[in-house]
Amino acid sequence: MSEEWPMGDEQRVRQDGERWAAVEERVRRGWGLQLPESFLRFFVFLQGLGVAERRVLADMDVAPVGISDLFDDPGLSARPGIDARAHGRYYRDPPEFLTFLHGGSDGLHYGLWSDDGSTCDTVASYYTHDGGDIDTSAQTPLEAIRVLIERHWRDLADDDGDADQMAARRHGLELLREALTRLETGDRDETGALYVRAYDAVAAPADPARVATVDGAGALVTGETSPERPVHRGPGAHRFAQTLYPLLDDPAGVARLAEDARRRLAHGDPAQALALGRDLHWASAGDPAREALANELLVGAYQALGRSSLAGIAQAHHDHRDRPNVIVLGPR
Repeated sequence: MSEEWPMGDEQRVRQDGERWAAVEERVRRGWGLQLPESFLRFFVFLQGLGVAERRVLADMDVAPVGISDLFDDPGLSARPGIDARAHGRYYRDPPEFLTFLHGGSDGLHYGLWSDDGSTCDTVASYYTHDGGDIDTSAQTPLEAIRVLIERHWRDLADDDGDADQMAARRHGLELLREALTRLETGDRDETGALYVRAYDAVAAPADPARVATVDGAGALVTGETSPERPVHRGPGAHRFAQTLYPLLDDPAGVARLAEDARRRLAHGDPAQALALGRDLHWASAGDPAREALANELLVGAYQALGRSSLAGIAQAHHDHRDRPNVIVLGPR
């Protein structure tokens, strides 16, 4: 493993390795999740950045947050009376979403995504201050950052600012790209708009293992739902999500759907509870009744599916969902 670490003396490499092991253990113990190898590469990337590259990230308004705060101190403790699993958890974050990066304007943030409550096998992102869906197109944290780099590179082509400033910004992005491609995406020669078109604007295929949800991320579950849901990203999935919103605004209609979900859950089918719970969580809009119902259905579904870690995260989020600040962890 040491061959992949950024250049530095042997003591630094050993210290970084010990810190990573402590972060892994903290997340496994506190959240019940196994960090993927791609998150190790993200850690290695951050530890290897020099002053110039860090300045570029700051200029892009990109910063490690959430569980990435453990990189500096794996022993950070939660504020009194607050569950550590609420750290970095924004209001609409599904339990499957584990925030690790702030990505820029309009509340863009990224999270590791764990469908099964054990492994984190992809990356999700969305804008907290915008109306878009959750995007799960990036497979790794560094893929997500590479897209951000190339979006900025593309946008510089339309910037008519001072020539020297533009040249300096391009040089900074080149340094950051070079640091990243030593670890991932080094086989992708495209940059700027060409990269974005090739890797960021590609429609993903239908996913029959998941059913459509209003947040756009899909729910990993098999079983029956009412109304019947199309497969995630399948034909009619987007239209279904749009038609479901009016139903979620009807308290009587929601009550009927929830009762059906409870009945199915009691008979061993958690599909309706999980899908409807995710919908209500995403569309809670500050309504305590919706928040409570979403939590009830999600916790019940996760427990039935054997995803106890997600049940715990869902409950922790519900208990602290009205907090005005997502920062929970701090020095002892």
